[in-house]
Amino acid sequence: MRLELKDITKRFPGVLANDRISISADRGEVLGLLGENGAGKSTLMNILSGLYRPDSGEIIIDGTARTFHDPREAIAAGIGMVHQHFQLVPVFDVVEAVALGAEDTTGPWRTFDRKTARKKVMDLSAQYNLNVNPDARIEDLPVGVRQRVEILKALYRKSDILVLDEPSAVLTPFETEELFGIIRGLAAAGTTVIFITHKLNEVIEVADNITVLRRGKVAGSSEPKTATRELLANLMVGRDVELKVVKGPAEPKDVVLSVKDLFVRDDREHLTVKGVSLDLRAGEIVALAGVQGNGQTELVEAIVGLRGVDSGTIVIDGQDVTKASPREVSDLGVAHVPEDRMRDGLIGAMTVAENFILDTYHREPYSKGIRLNRKAIDEGAQLGVKHYDVRTPSIDTHAGSLSGGNQQKVVVAREFSRPVKLVVAAQPTRGLDVGSIEYIHKRIVEQRDQGAAVLIVSTELDEVLAVGDRIAVMQGGQIVGVVEGEEATYEKVGMLMGGVH
Repeated sequence: MRLELKDITKRFPGVLANDRISISADRGEVLGLLGENGAGKSTLMNILSGLYRPDSGEIIIDGTARTFHDPREAIAAGIGMVHQHFQLVPVFDVVEAVALGAEDTTGPWRTFDRKTARKKVMDLSAQYNLNVNPDARIEDLPVGVRQRVEILKALYRKSDILVLDEPSAVLTPFETEELFGIIRGLAAAGTTVIFITHKLNEVIEVADNITVLRRGKVAGSSEPKTATRELLANLMVGRDVELKVVKGPAEPKDVVLSVKDLFVRDDREHLTVKGVSLDLRAGEIVALAGVQGNGQTELVEAIVGLRGVDSGTIVIDGQDVTKASPREVSDLGVAHVPEDRMRDGLIGAMTVAENFILDTYHREPYSKGIRLNRKAIDEGAQLGVKHYDVRTPSIDTHAGSLSGGNQQKVVVAREFSRPVKLVVAAQPTRGLDVGSIEYIHKRIVEQRDQGAAVLIVSTELDEVLAVGDRIAVMQGGQIVGVVEGEEATYEKVGMLMGGVH
């Protein structure tokens, strides 16, 4: 057996993150690792990669027990980690980014031997069919190619145990298929691959064996040829999960959001939204599909007042809000679920109760004049926690200590616990497990059925097809097509996302 994690236990204050977990993977095997947020996957992989020390248990590589005091020792043992959020320097070229920290040197001054490093990168790229230009700058590369650079980084360090954390989170369907081909090639060459994902279809497609974690323990294992999505979902959350979004037909009414010929720039002053026009009606869900980085983020920020516009208009419920502040937009009955819950949706150092009133603290019953009404705040938070199934020790717990799914529920509870005319939800289920996804989707459909207009921005094709009454596809800063929900197919929307009109 190439790799064994045997009876791994890891405690943090008040949390048993890993409880006697045992998993194993052979040389050339792809092990799929599934689990809810907070199930212990990341802690386990951080132990394997040397970031944490286990309280008890063993890491066994090729029959020998190993102890890693830091990531450098894990890398020396052949373990490579490709994180969900890439660790690349944007202004470096591929050779520099791959060799960083493991540079070949030459001469008495030990200068970087670029020629040798470049040849290694080219040889590895050819050997594993990664097709990466060694001289390209990282910031100029598409997301899918950046991920290949991360894989190259691990291979450059002679990693033959490769951990991929949510590797398809930012990829198009086509890029995901290419990634699967790369993973199969790595496995065929003898690399052991641990594939962490919350996407049931993917783990069934690419893994040789599947292990499911739940609440810090191994809940079960399965082989892809016998596994079903329903079985794996049940193992993940401990109950039957509705994998399809249950919703009746939309009943669109008056236009709530009207965007006309909108042009918006990003933080680097590049024009990223180029003449977008879109109408959204009460009682319908419009899903905005597209690969990350095609202007969706800037469009959403402009709609909710977080970003200024170059030209064009934004009208919400008959009022021109093109130059409105975020508070003015929010006070019109706009719920905003941002794509980065920790950066824009929550303040981690504040309590659940405090986060619950971030956009209504200036209004009754939560305040009067300059005084906060603590009783009303606590009552509102308790109600939100109960109604939205937020699993937290108390409303006084810091939001940053909650799992990703529960953090997202805090955001959704806050935004939906008031009268809402328009919901703008960006990547509402990113990084969430199937149980949390099911829950968030139910709440979004509820808002539609109560008469709100809903705009969902997602890079997940399954989500787009499941929830959208209409699907608009954004590519290159423009809306390149709008497809009615009943006419939408994986292939049709995927081709639009990839730029085939």
